[in-house]
Amino acid sequence: MHTHETTSGSPHALRHRLLGIGLAALGVAASPAFGADAADTYAEAINRLADTLATRFVDPAAGQRYAQMLRANLAAGKYEDIGDAKAMAQRLTQDLQAVAPDGHLRVDPAPESGVPSGPGPGGPRRIEGAPPPGRHFNEALPRLAAPGGAPPLVSARAPTDLPSVAETKWIADGVAYIRFNQFAGEPASVAAMRAFVKDYVTAKAIIIDTRTLSRGGGLAEMDVLFPYLFERETVLVEMAVAKTGGPVPMGGATLREVPGPAGLRVRQHVAVPDATEHRLAKAKVFYLTSRRTRSAGEHFALALQRTHRATLIGERTAGANHFGGIEPIGAGLVAFVPVGRTYDPDTGKDWEGTGIVPDIEVPADAALERALALVKG
Repeated sequence: MHTHETTSGSPHALRHRLLGIGLAALGVAASPAFGADAADTYAEAINRLADTLATRFVDPAAGQRYAQMLRANLAAGKYEDIGDAKAMAQRLTQDLQAVAPDGHLRVDPAPESGVPSGPGPGGPRRIEGAPPPGRHFNEALPRLAAPGGAPPLVSARAPTDLPSVAETKWIADGVAYIRFNQFAGEPASVAAMRAFVKDYVTAKAIIIDTRTLSRGGGLAEMDVLFPYLFERETVLVEMAVAKTGGPVPMGGATLREVPGPAGLRVRQHVAVPDATEHRLAKAKVFYLTSRRTRSAGEHFALALQRTHRATLIGERTAGANHFGGIEPIGAGLVAFVPVGRTYDPDTGKDWEGTGIVPDIEVPADAALERALALVKG
């Protein structure tokens, strides 16, 4: 028999007790800043999110609009009847996207193991051990398109246990093929990339397949490949973040700071040719895209397209440009907050909301066949 508390404690206190039950069921410890004595747990988390977006969001004007909406909704009591972290995360994400769509901005329940670190949403788990080249690294081939149109936004709950490098093989005589699930930068995927450039160094053509991405990530995998594809040092793209935007994972030898507009830190992503191995610099490169090609996959695509180093084949990409990181906001919630953007240094344009248009537009399912036909032709 169940009993119901009807008179004791304030509504805020009751909501907090319900939150505590939900977190206990998930095995998630409440943030110290939002402990058992805090009466307005969700209210404080939403205010923290509003403050973060107002001061750190990549587009300051949009950040202010997000903050105003959150504070107005909070004052109007629109979040008072939401009793668990999952429902709150979904509602906040919907409200934010209604103000100004963004391919990365969202709120999620905090992962059970705490807030992870990493370049992409949710901080990909590390997968130890290098997979062997020339075989499938996972057996599950994701569908190319979500039912009814474009795929949903990537979540901090998105699968992170798929290896970044899904498959490598000789797909035709002299044609090397590599398919990605994500760009998590785990040691295994970096090792797989190093094996790829070694084992397929005699390739006359390379097909890079990003049609089945499950999420985005960072630069580690592509930075292994770029030195072998270019004969001279080449600027690929530029990345900018507000100087007040806080730290982001933008270090590394391939990112060089250059002068930029007032208030912005600008880094060029560069390819520096390998000192001794140059054979793949002569190879034709084909990059396969779909509506699932997003975030780091789009960074990879633009870098190859604007330098005329690859032919892009497939569908217009997802349009998720803005990069950032996971921010714990309390109450069992985390937010992915975009703080910077990647863009074409020649035009200043990025792909947020629009995607990248391939050189040859065909349905995603037909992209590989078209690439192979071009190789033979």
